[in-house]
Amino acid sequence: MKTLTLKIDDSVSEKFVWLLEHFSPNEIKILEQNEYIDDDTYLRRIEGMTQSILEAKNEPMKNGVALDKLEW
Repeated sequence: MKTLTLKIDDSVSEKFVWLLEHFSPNEIKILEQNEYIDDDTYLRRIEGMTQSILEAKNEPMKNGVALDKLEW
C-alpha cells in the first residue's frame, strides 16, 4: 500500500473526492483532508518548532552533522 500527498485545485476538489469515494475502503481510504498551507506556515504551527529552530541556529557549526552521516 502507498500513501500519496496531493495538492488539488479548488476547482476540481469536489469531483476528485467524489471519485475517490467510489473506491472500496480496502482500495483507497482518505486519511486526512486539509487546506494547503506553505511549509513555513506549517512549521510555525507546530508548538515549539520556532524556538527549536532559533536555538539550533545559535549552535556552533562544529556540532552539526553532514548529510552523509545522518542515519535515516
